[in-house]
Amino acid sequence: MSALRIIFAPIAQATRSEQVVERLGNAIISGLLKSRQQLPNEAELARLMGVSPITIREALNTLRSKGFIDTRRGRHGGSFICELPEHIRLSAHPLQQASNEFISDLGEFHAAVLSHSVYLAAQRTTQVELDRLALSIAQFAAATTADLRAQLDLRCLLALCALAQSARLATQELSIQAEWAPLIASLYQCDVFHRTIIQQYQQIFSSFQQGNEDNAVVQSKKIIAMLTDQMLRYKLSMTG
Repeated sequence: MSALRIIFAPIAQATRSEQVVERLGNAIISGLLKSRQQLPNEAELARLMGVSPITIREALNTLRSKGFIDTRRGRHGGSFICELPEHIRLSAHPLQQASNEFISDLGEFHAAVLSHSVYLAAQRTTQVELDRLALSIAQFAAATTADLRAQLDLRCLLALCALAQSARLATQELSIQAEWAPLIASLYQCDVFHRTIIQQYQQIFSSFQQGNEDNAVVQSKKIIAMLTDQMLRYKLSMTG
């Protein structure tokens, strides 16, 4: 599961245009969508995000007025991500906008969904599925850039939920990741933190291999707690 698929996932019913602006804006500010990257066209965005082309057009107009995107006409035209000044990127970063209470609450909810998924996965997963999880963890471990590490971390989290073989839990994880993804985008600039999270995934994997569901649950809660704590530390460093 890529970060782009999460960013462009279907939008809920209420205030759809504002939700599109918030999701794409957060992805731009946090660096998940890169400067000069081209967005899908309006029709494709509408299809991916489950909204009308009119809603997408309204959202893009708002993002354009904010200076987040630039629209070019012609054969090679489209909407492209603008290079944002550092002071704007810093002041409008999702971690700056989110309260400590919101981050903590989201982390607790995420831990509840992930830990129950892991509990079921420990009972239901097959060796073939474990091999796929091992590959995802290896790819995450090999990543050298912050944005790729963040994307592969999201993929590992979704893979753990998918092992529960519950469509509802996997869908809930996707919904959480729409809010979670912009918040973790900056965390993996730290190599030490990256290695720490790798070790956590490896411990969860070992628990699966040993059939130790209780330890797998404990480790899954710990991984979300570590990510949440790192978000709060990074938020503090941005204001310090």
